[in-house]
Amino acid sequence: MNFPSFIWLNGRIISTAAARISPFDHGFLVGDGVFETLVARDGKPFTPTRHWQRLVASCEFMGIKPPAFDAYLSAIHEVMQANGLQNARVRVTLTSGDGPLGSDRGDSLATMTVAATVLKPWPPTETAAVIPWRRNERGALVGIKSTSYAENVRALALAHAQGTGEALFANTRDELCEGTGTNIFVVVNGRVQTPPLSSGCLAGVTRALTLEACQAAGITVDEIALPIAILQTCDEAFLTSSTRDVHPLAQIDQRMMLGVVGPVTQRVAQTFRDYVVGRDDP
Repeated sequence: MNFPSFIWLNGRIISTAAARISPFDHGFLVGDGVFETLVARDGKPFTPTRHWQRLVASCEFMGIKPPAFDAYLSAIHEVMQANGLQNARVRVTLTSGDGPLGSDRGDSLATMTVAATVLKPWPPTETAAVIPWRRNERGALVGIKSTSYAENVRALALAHAQGTGEALFANTRDELCEGTGTNIFVVVNGRVQTPPLSSGCLAGVTRALTLEACQAAGITVDEIALPIAILQTCDEAFLTSSTRDVHPLAQIDQRMMLGVVGPVTQRVAQTFRDYVVGRDDP
């Protein structure tokens, strides 16, 4: 893997080769941290305010001091400039800093890193597999963009082993929930539907923009509890995320989907593009 030459770490740009985080950092020890991933195009971060607001909410829940907006935005620009990137995938990570070898917290300052890598395009369509593990919609970290991502790592590895690009979760009620890094929408009898936040899914920034775009265009979207079995009968399906925007699904498990030729998916994708065009921070 090609890592960027520079990273932003605790207030300054430093070479990636020289960057060091303590082996006692609680993010490393127990996954005690939060993060955001956003994209930048033509040197401009997209939706930085929404991502910062969610980062602050995650920090406040986790008891980690969040960065001020100006410092956060400056760090993003600095690391992009240091790596000569105009189009980038940007990752902002905060942990609670050094701590004991267990779940108790220490009294150290938070650790913050900002990394930027080349923004790579996704293929026109995606494939997905429903994995056997469940999201706990009543868990402590529901709605929190936590660094505790081992569950997603295992799920995505299983999906890849089955020849697909994303893993889809049900929750403990056998309702459709989300992907490892995506929200999911389905089309049933011409109507767009997506799991509500009460399903345990993350409140995705692109999910919210898609809902707003559809509302502005007069496209009804039902936020409704859906059985996981809906993926066996829905007419179309698509994913949303900050790096994917609206991404049509061409296959779920062994079932072939309409993908980019799905008429409703096409309309939603165009509606999303029209809604955000020319707006860096909608």
